[in-house]
Amino acid sequence: MFTGIVEATGRIVASERVTDGVRLRVDAAKLDLADVAIGDSIAVNGCCLTVVARAGSHLDFDVSAETLACTTGLTLDHDVNLERALRLADRLGGHLMSGHVDGVGTVTRFEAVAAGPQSNWYLEIEAPSALAPFLARKGSIAVDGVSLTTNDVNASTFAVNLIPHTLAATTLHQLTQGSRVNLEVDLIARYVQRMIDVNAKRPTQASAPARPGDASPRRI
Repeated sequence: MFTGIVEATGRIVASERVTDGVRLRVDAAKLDLADVAIGDSIAVNGCCLTVVARAGSHLDFDVSAETLACTTGLTLDHDVNLERALRLADRLGGHLMSGHVDGVGTVTRFEAVAAGPQSNWYLEIEAPSALAPFLARKGSIAVDGVSLTTNDVNASTFAVNLIPHTLAATTLHQLTQGSRVNLEVDLIARYVQRMIDVNAKRPTQASAPARPGDASPRRI
């Protein structure tokens, strides 16, 4: 589990084709690696990956073809957001995330709200239509592993405001119109939608026919 509070940014410095996918090497020099070991989970641009090897500040991850097909940004020379897995004693500053990307969105607008270096930025993203039921105004969503709050929602398009700190601490400042981003919807919204779908498909239980002797005797 993760929170969407990015701890550091890294860079993919090697990508080697393997039987089913690729092995990526990430330069994670900015990340606190004191307790990172082989087998640990780390969110790389919002995608939960397992450390399979470590050499100094370089971390290796095996990424399957299925994961590559469902995500974006896991390519050579790409800057990535990094977050170590959540511990039970950690503060939950963002929102609960699984690191399982639900879809890839496309940036439709990215512009400063006002003039000056300390301005907030307006980010608008078109999500896959299948994710529309999970988008809600003032709800939570992860964009490339960053926990954000939606300000506006229109069908499958949503907008967020990015403060200068978020821009400086993540890779989101590199986005442009047309950029593709990893999206993970809120866990609670996902399970609520699942319960609604299941209940909608459940057949209505018809009344059982009366059996002899069930009815009260008629009084004359």
